[in-house]
Amino acid sequence: MIDREHILLPVSPAFIAFSLIAAFLLNLFPWGDWAWMPDFVAMTLVFWSIYQPRKVGIGIAFLMGLVMDVHSASLLGENALAYTLLSYFAITIHRRVLWFRPGVQALHVLPLLMLMQVVQVLVQLAVSGKLPGWMYFAQSIVSTALWPLVCWVLLAPQRRAVDRDETRPI
Repeated sequence: MIDREHILLPVSPAFIAFSLIAAFLLNLFPWGDWAWMPDFVAMTLVFWSIYQPRKVGIGIAFLMGLVMDVHSASLLGENALAYTLLSYFAITIHRRVLWFRPGVQALHVLPLLMLMQVVQVLVQLAVSGKLPGWMYFAQSIVSTALWPLVCWVLLAPQRRAVDRDETRPI
């Protein structure tokens, strides 16, 4: 588990919804030609698929993919397919990934994010016949580098207080 000296409280479904909405809003920013900016929705979906696979699964990933398809005006279903596969494989490896600290978890998340981008490239290639440059895959590397920060931010509301209070039930 991520922090061995803290017991994590149960996650609030409202916080999960808030984090997905915040990730979507971060993706709405006009980053311009910065191809290396991470896909915040994908990172958040991977995180919740690993840490809460019963609450955030393939259905949520599909819906977020459709929302991102509408936002980016891409082929309807491109991001939905990529996010669905991303969530499926994250749920598949979630028990193994939880044993490691965030730095090592990032090494497990990198192939997932690369697979998502390969699926997106294959769909774009099938539709338009164009291949993006290698800089397109820098997004996965930047997302992997940010993984420990994402873990710290999204687990913050679940951490217990360090000073133990005997009157508190948990």
